[in-house]
This record gives sequence, C-alpha cells and structure tokens, in this order.
Amino acid sequence: MKEALHPTLVFLAVLTIVFGAIYPAICTEIVQNLFTKQTHAGLIIGKDGKALGSELIGQNFTQNKYFWGRISATSPYAYNAASSSGSNLGANNPALLDEVKARIDALKKADPNNNTLIPVDLVTSSGSGLDPHISVEAAEYQISRVAKARGLGLDYVREIVAQYTENRQFGVLGERCVNVLKLNLALDGKI
Repeated sequence: MKEALHPTLVFLAVLTIVFGAIYPAICTEIVQNLFTKQTHAGLIIGKDGKALGSELIGQNFTQNKYFWGRISATSPYAYNAASSSGSNLGANNPALLDEVKARIDALKKADPNNNTLIPVDLVTSSGSGLDPHISVEAAEYQISRVAKARGLGLDYVREIVAQYTENRQFGVLGERCVNVLKLNLALDGKI
C-alpha cells in the first residue's frame, strides 16, 4: 500500500504545482500583456492620472450638456454591474411601452425643437443593461442639445463625435458606434 501511495502523492504534488500555480501564472501574464484594456476593466485615465470610469460599462448621464446613453435595465440603480441583465420586457408588455414613452418625453423635453426621428437605441435598453455605446445616429440626434447647453458650435461638437466614433469590429462586425463616457469626458476636457 505504501509503495503505491508515495508515487501517487508525489504525482499529485507535482501536478498541483504545475497546473495550480505555474500554468495559471503564465496564462495570466500572457493575457494581461495581450489584452491590457480588458484585464484592467477598460479604465479611462484622465489628464490628471486618475481613473474616470470604465469604457466597458455605461454611465448614467441626464444633464443636457451630456450625451445620453442607452437606458439601463439594472437595479437598484442604473448601470449596476452587479445586477447586469436585460429588462425581459416583451414587445406586448405595457411596461416596455411606458418606459419607451417616458424616454421619448424626456428627450423631447430636453430638446423640444428637435423634430428628427429618435433612434431606437435611445429609447430601449440593451441586453446587459450596461451598454456603454450608442449608435452614430443617436449621437447625431443629440448634437444640437449638447451644443446649445454647452454654448458650443454644432460643427465643433460634430467633430468631437466623429473623433470618438468607433468603426465596426474587424471592419465587418456590428455597426459604427460612439462610447458615451469617452465622448462626454472629451467634451469636459478631461481626456
């Protein structure tokens, strides 16, 4: 019995060291070097060297001087990463319609002279409830409100939106989009 136990324990110890410590350490080092942004939570560092937020998680902007992101379906507060989920409200659910109408009313109240068709991503939540991006059309819809609230020219705000517009992933996946936090921080002069 002892003859079989000793090699088994040695083998267990070697495998534990190799696959419990060495292999995870190597994988962690490789991933942190190849995917720095993702492994560091996509932190946006400001001009002063302080973390201002994550480009991977939306923020709740409601003032007219800021671009607004998608509605967050998380609770107990908006963009709560601990409770990431969609609203699970179906197309026939009156609560979804009420939510959309409330957001349309808020958008129209914030910019009553804007008669442009409101992009759907400004009135619906994303699947995770944390989406940090809006469509280029959603950003363009808000340019006049933001420019007026900040006392800036429309062309200047359009240039900032164009600067923070991200292309399709790998050139083919998804649509062009704008990261709302980066855009708002740029307008504030923080990045």
